[in-house]
Amino acid sequence: MAYVLENAAAANDPWEGVDADALTRAVRAQEARPVPGIEDMAAYLYAQVADTSHRDVVGPLLDGGGASGVVVRRGTVLAAWGDPTRVEMAYSATKSVLSLVAGVAHDDGLLRLDEPVSASLTLPQFADGHGRSVTWRHLLEQTSQWEGTLWSKPTAADAQSAHRYAGSVGGPPGTGWAYNDVRVNLTALALTALTARSLPDLLRERVMSEVDASASWSWHGYDTSYVEVDGSLLPVVSGGAHWGGGLWISALDLARIGQLCLRGGSWNGKEVLSARWIEELWTPCRVKPDYGLSWWLNDLRTVWPAAPATGRCARGNGGGHLLWVDPARDLVISSRWGARVERLLAQVSAAVPECGTRPSSHGDAGGGAPGRGASVVPR
Repeated sequence: MAYVLENAAAANDPWEGVDADALTRAVRAQEARPVPGIEDMAAYLYAQVADTSHRDVVGPLLDGGGASGVVVRRGTVLAAWGDPTRVEMAYSATKSVLSLVAGVAHDDGLLRLDEPVSASLTLPQFADGHGRSVTWRHLLEQTSQWEGTLWSKPTAADAQSAHRYAGSVGGPPGTGWAYNDVRVNLTALALTALTARSLPDLLRERVMSEVDASASWSWHGYDTSYVEVDGSLLPVVSGGAHWGGGLWISALDLARIGQLCLRGGSWNGKEVLSARWIEELWTPCRVKPDYGLSWWLNDLRTVWPAAPATGRCARGNGGGHLLWVDPARDLVISSRWGARVERLLAQVSAAVPECGTRPSSHGDAGGGAPGRGASVVPR
């Protein structure tokens, strides 16, 4: 019996049309392409940060354990490699998980995407003329154009902001896009103040427990990232691992998040997040059409040219951490610390056709939960 993440999704044959041999070759090749140097995360991160004046790490680190991942179709794990239960730093894939917490606030009526953040919060970062114009959509789309320093890191310290979509420095919100960890951390701060909750606690209660995730994941901030809300000091998590911290999660639990989004926010028939919110996550940004609310969109095949245009993804460290969701194929791919991930996407997508195509042959042995080593998980 195959390993099933979500029972409701597994009603139809997950192997329909799948080329099992091609799938096996793809995941074995991915296991053989680990990102080098991750066994010493401090040294690896030091080399990653381009701004030499702000390389100091201010959050916890976790050494990498090697390439791992799972391929899930119709809620069932078809293939696994490495140890998909091993926890790894998620890097900027954390940003997409942060957007799910924002979805909880939205569904609870606390957050209105096109309303200024200052309408519901009195944080000093949103008190000046520019800050008062920043909406929740701007924060989640990374179009806030906010300039400042947060947790000792200035926005200018993130070299990723040097992008052709960035617009003028400090320009009006919504007129430019920049992939900036300081601004994402501002989003985490605002959501913590808005919900008056630790975001890991909120994520655990409203999302992770609902999708049967393990207890192994955690979410970290920096040494000094706290905010006082109603007399209580709450930790503020980071939206990436640029200076340490961020989400630490296994490939299997990350795949559960992908499956939830694939199902429009429902898990085994129960609404966890509204379908409206999932639609918003995957609505293209006006100034950056291949980006939604902290999710990458491959509609124009600009994110991963060799992969299908039907895919959306959370990604970190240039794709070293990837959560790929393809509704057309009823497919989720979770890949951790694997290099050249675009090749994996292309090969798996070729092996798993869009739903409704003619089935091909595949194995029919006994099975179980995914474990160590690259293999197709039999029926």
